[in-house]
Amino acid sequence: MDFIERKKAVEDVKMLSPLVWAYIGDSVYEMFIRVNLVNHSNAKPHKLHMESIHYVKAKAQADTLKKLQEHLTEAEIEIVKRGRNVQNHHVAKNANVADYAMSTAFEALIGYLYLTKQDERLQEIFNLCMEL
Repeated sequence: MDFIERKKAVEDVKMLSPLVWAYIGDSVYEMFIRVNLVNHSNAKPHKLHMESIHYVKAKAQADTLKKLQEHLTEAEIEIVKRGRNVQNHHVAKNANVADYAMSTAFEALIGYLYLTKQDERLQEIFNLCMEL
């Protein structure tokens, strides 16, 4: 996503709330999933949407993060912890509190990597997501 300018310095990104990282991470991950589905399917938009839900719902993201944990660096684990532990007053209607916290942590990691322009690592994480 080189066409979207990311202006914040790394130090400024570190000061953002993990919920802001998750806000960005949610859209970045969904874009990755949608592009991946389009690249590997000739399905119509409704079918693509229904398929993408399997990857982006809270339970799926929580499960993905659990599988990814052993591949994360210490710094990434700290980001995940911050995302998981942030006070969030919203719970998805189709997720339990634990899965929602883990999905927020996953989205926070994706958002943090994206905002700090760690594109190679982000691609590695995406590749791992598809393999696990």
